[in-house]
Amino acid sequence: MLDHYNRKINYLRISVTDRCNLRCSYCMPEDGVCMVEHKEILTYEEIQEVVAVAVPLGIDKIRLTGGEPLVRKDIVELVRMISVVKGVKDIAITTNGVLLEKFARQLAEAGLHRVNISLDTMDPEKFHQITRGGDIRKVFAGIEAARLSGLSPIKINCVIKQFSDEPDALAVKQFCLENGLQARFISQMDLSTGHFSIVDGGTGGDCANCNRLRLTPTGKMKPCLFSDLEYDIREMGIREAIEAALFGKPEKGSTNLSNCFHNIGG
Repeated sequence: MLDHYNRKINYLRISVTDRCNLRCSYCMPEDGVCMVEHKEILTYEEIQEVVAVAVPLGIDKIRLTGGEPLVRKDIVELVRMISVVKGVKDIAITTNGVLLEKFARQLAEAGLHRVNISLDTMDPEKFHQITRGGDIRKVFAGIEAARLSGLSPIKINCVIKQFSDEPDALAVKQFCLENGLQARFISQMDLSTGHFSIVDGGTGGDCANCNRLRLTPTGKMKPCLFSDLEYDIREMGIREAIEAALFGKPEKGSTNLSNCFHNIGG
């Protein structure tokens, strides 16, 4: 399906939860945030129905995000439910990697194709500080588990302050080169000020070629990360919300004062 700017939209990013097992300094406050009540979160059956409606319209690529998607109970079952929808060609997950060692093989067997893992530094102490308590060894174990499970490619998302030649970024890049991983460098974004840029090593942030819609954990279909526009699938209907988001998709991102990274995904 094409939007008003003749961009082919075939990619749906689904945030399955606003919860996370880390407290990264650029994502949420140290003491956490007020979480959405469980009854407001989309069920797996609702998510599968969204995918089933979206595919005939042109969506064939699905990415599960959070929060941290692996903290949601029975996440493997959701991957399995999406994988059986005829027409889905690609299923991916973006994760902080902490729980990936536990789930990688199950996810691959359920139909997951690939994974993006967040890693902003190779320094264990700095990682602990950035994530406010995270253990980098669990991330390394998750990366290895993903490799052994056949998930490919494995992409590493590294948030940078300004440039991809910063010391931490260079260390992450070297780690990726030595281990057959793909590095992506993401300039630290700010939803409220509209600060973003094209991902170094990826396609995110390239408004002219954007191919994605987003679904929040509470069922809001969003045409753009940097926009307050959203359309409720429960109130409008799934197809209607998708079409509204498609036709409402802006030419380029501006600001988003309605959401945070933990409840919409990056």
